[in-house]
Amino acid sequence: MPLGQAAHPEQALWCRRLSDDLSGVSLGPLDLGDPGPGEVRLRVRAAALNFPDLLMTRGLYQFKPELPFVMGLEGCGIVQAIGKDVHDFNPGDRVAFSCRHGAFASAVVLPSDAISQVPPSLDDAQAAAYAVTALTAWVSLVRRGRLLAGETLLVHGSSGGVGIAAVQLAKHIGATVIATASSQAKLELAKSAGADHGLVLDSGWHEAVKAITGGRGVDLCLDPVGGDVFDASIRCMAWGGRVLVVGFASGRIPKLSVNHALIKGLSILGVRAGESGRRDPAGGREDRARIRELLAQGVMLPPIGARFPMSDAVSALKAMAERRVLGKLCLEMPAP
Repeated sequence: MPLGQAAHPEQALWCRRLSDDLSGVSLGPLDLGDPGPGEVRLRVRAAALNFPDLLMTRGLYQFKPELPFVMGLEGCGIVQAIGKDVHDFNPGDRVAFSCRHGAFASAVVLPSDAISQVPPSLDDAQAAAYAVTALTAWVSLVRRGRLLAGETLLVHGSSGGVGIAAVQLAKHIGATVIATASSQAKLELAKSAGADHGLVLDSGWHEAVKAITGGRGVDLCLDPVGGDVFDASIRCMAWGGRVLVVGFASGRIPKLSVNHALIKGLSILGVRAGESGRRDPAGGREDRARIRELLAQGVMLPPIGARFPMSDAVSALKAMAERRVLGKLCLEMPAP
């Protein structure tokens, strides 16, 4: 996030040092400059938490910002000012945005291609909460996984933001969805999003997947968990199946014996939704436009589990770390 002269003092949530207990995270002032060419300045109204926010505070995410850094990957705000050569947005527009970090602030300056218009049916928290999760689900299932109607999708972490969006999108496509979660309460959220089957992750869940599919296995697996879940998923894939590697929430990066891929004709596909758009800007714009169309139709609406004031942001992060809230957690910014 570009920092300029101290013309507009703001407040932000900073990660000042890496820690396992969020002790390096605190609120503090942010000196934010005016937008440069191709940039916009936003007054942030809400921001959403994502698991990578926690990983960054521990130095465990693949993208490692230089310390200190302002946290946050996505939010919703009002355009305050536009820089030269910005033609698609005007002051007063309500927009959603995503960034590599910097969303947990009262204001932000971003490239104009990082923002998009928000369907009026979404409130600020919903608008803040869809950019990362919906894009990850879209890139996973459509761009990388090429999910087709009639296929079977296995979704791990199904009660998380990406998992819920994936369940909703897969049902819209016409797939059968098997959702997994660590508890029955979490499965209920996935079922309310449209999952056809729900399995608690116990010692025999992969055998249950085989039973549901008549021994055939699943066509596509979305895995943001990694570890033992990935290992077991390989055993319940259909011939020619595709495994989407989205993350490693379990804390263990699994290793694949490639003979399994050979025997079953498997494809192992990495997913980095944000990087996909950065490397293919035109494709990224197309993805965001398609997602906005779906949101307007009521598809991939993020369930908001809890809302916290910006002043209580560390408590929100702790709630996510302890997995105490179902659905997305959002920070609401004070009125200017």
